[in-house]
Amino acid sequence: MATIITEGVKVSVETIYQPEYSNPMNDHFMFAYRVSIENMGNYAVRLVSRHWYIFDSNGAKREVEGEGVVGQQPIIEPGNSHEYVSGCNLKTDMGSMKGEYQMERLLDNSLFNVQIPEFYLIAPYRLN
Repeated sequence: MATIITEGVKVSVETIYQPEYSNPMNDHFMFAYRVSIENMGNYAVRLVSRHWYIFDSNGAKREVEGEGVVGQQPIIEPGNSHEYVSGCNLKTDMGSMKGEYQMERLLDNSLFNVQIPEFYLIAPYRLN
């Protein structure tokens, strides 16, 4: 599990290869990832947007930006967390992702960025 803390917000990510949705013969590899966002600070925050960098092991790079996560802009109170599951497809059986969330501190409506740690997407058979 990859974890990083930025300005009192802890982001942890774990990945799961999805063989039932993958088709290696057609260079299609599907991965799910579970993200936990924990507010370790003193003020409520809202997740406004996301910005992902996605890398295949063949050197291809993609960027994905959008509002919230999986259709939500969750408010996370101090001491609480928000968890969600999403997915990513690659053209190779190994790759990585990293990025950032834009958060809003509800106390004063100030915006700040929270890092998403780099994590690896690896088909299990590559680990042998």
